[in-house]
Amino acid sequence: MDRKTFIKRTTGAALLAIPAYALLGCSNDDTTNVPEPENPSSTDCLANGANATSISSNHGHTLAVSKDDIEAGVAKTYSIQGTSGHNHSVSLTAANFETLKSTKTLVIESSRDSSHRHDVTVSCA
Repeated sequence: MDRKTFIKRTTGAALLAIPAYALLGCSNDDTTNVPEPENPSSTDCLANGANATSISSNHGHTLAVSKDDIEAGVAKTYSIQGTSGHNHSVSLTAANFETLKSTKTLVIESSRDSSHRHDVTVSCA
């Protein structure tokens, strides 16, 4: 193989490997860097809003739901991009807001973007 062919093949392999590495670089870390409440029994979505307490295979995504949104109870879509290099959205229905009003936790799926999706656990703050 001559030098020119070697350079072309090496460059082509690198151009394929870099995007593949970025897609596979999603960790299995479910943490969201949201502190757990000191007294979980005192959590109240109507008083404090809600957060994503877990996001599957997380790599920088975050979600915060305001107490005003929970009180309004109207379907809404949120961006969960956070510090990630790409975005996903999460849609909460009126029924989801009713669940949060009763201080229960819910798990919803994010949109499928960048060839993957996340399970998002939403709990009262």
